[in-house]
Amino acid sequence: MSAYPYQQPQPGANTPSMSTVIDPFLYQTLLSVVQRDVVIQTTQGNLRGNVVHVMPDHVALRVGGSMFFVRTQQIVWVMPG
Repeated sequence: MSAYPYQQPQPGANTPSMSTVIDPFLYQTLLSVVQRDVVIQTTQGNLRGNVVHVMPDHVALRVGGSMFFVRTQQIVWVMPG
């Protein structure tokens, strides 16, 4: 029995592939503003909050009492707030 609760895909199986484009400059910019207030413009609008956590593919932003997880691919610009 496998240690994981899901079935591992077999080599050559017809499985969809996922790819993420990581912008190293945006990633470094986001790392420089961890625990600071920022305004993040996304393709859907803007968010103003505190950067809690940064990963290459997303950023966690605390807005009021809510947490937002924003994909870096959706970020247009970031500005210290």
